[in-house]
Amino acid sequence: MLSRNLFLMFAVVSVPTAQAADAALSYPSRPIRMVVPFTPGGSNDIVARLIGMKMAEGWGQQVVIDNRPGAGGALGAEMVARAVPDGYSLILTNPGPSIHNILLRKKPLYGFDYFAPVIYVGYAPAIIIVNPKLPVTNIREFIAYAKANPGKITWGSPGTGSNPYIGMEMFKAAAKIDVTHVPYKGTGPALTDLVAGQIDALQSSVASTEAYLKTGRLRVLAVAAAKRQSQLPEVPTLAEQGVNGADIVIWYGLLTAAQTPRAVIDKLNREVNRILKLPDVRARFDAMGAEIEGGTPEKFGAFIKSEAEALRRLIRAGAVTPE
Repeated sequence: MLSRNLFLMFAVVSVPTAQAADAALSYPSRPIRMVVPFTPGGSNDIVARLIGMKMAEGWGQQVVIDNRPGAGGALGAEMVARAVPDGYSLILTNPGPSIHNILLRKKPLYGFDYFAPVIYVGYAPAIIIVNPKLPVTNIREFIAYAKANPGKITWGSPGTGSNPYIGMEMFKAAAKIDVTHVPYKGTGPALTDLVAGQIDALQSSVASTEAYLKTGRLRVLAVAAAKRQSQLPEVPTLAEQGVNGADIVIWYGLLTAAQTPRAVIDKLNREVNRILKLPDVRARFDAMGAEIEGGTPEKFGAFIKSEAEALRRLIRAGAVTPE
């Protein structure tokens, strides 16, 4: 009887294990959806399309980039958080939808346990840019103008809770200034209005703004990082201009729904690690002013937790206020 019970117990456990293994062997057998929780044109969208194109080439399956903007990235993230956990719904995300929705909203749409980390793709230092009509050429002049005109400067973001929004709040606290926040559904429409002069300032990345910077339609005032960027060697950091405690990076990572079989997650992780080593991919990241990370799902999970704790510290210090 004991042997029979052990056999039955083993059989019950083995069925889902075998099914997961079979799913990994056949994965992907149909198109994959990669959600970008912002409008087209931003750095998340650029990175997603690059990774998605290489995944499609490597696996011979279509990777559909699905832009789902709204709520600072939370709406697109919710789609993946609540999707069938089979690895066919992914999100190329940054701190906005994966962290800020949870910590900055009184009624978050989901929690950390709704996701499974796949891989930390990379990151890019943020830059502060303005419309050239704003009568400033550096951060010191910007701060002086803001203090002389409290609330007059309009500062856009891809949405309340997004990473550029957090960067704006950190900069406001460090510089002790007041600006008017204007939320958008993504970096693309915010950039369009910035170029048109509908708003005055924005925090973004080189990847999203390089075309505008090269033609002089936008002016960059500072790099919000510890060191200057090779693509903008003449642009000083915030610290070089007397502003400390406001550095921030825009990072990119791949997540899928919690309870996705580990074998599928590992297969995705191996494929993206392979892609990140390709010479043309590395060259594109360099041109965007972005750094490649890669690594294990555990590495990405630990990084997300550290970012969440950093945001909690900002909230406790009063630099950022939950909605």
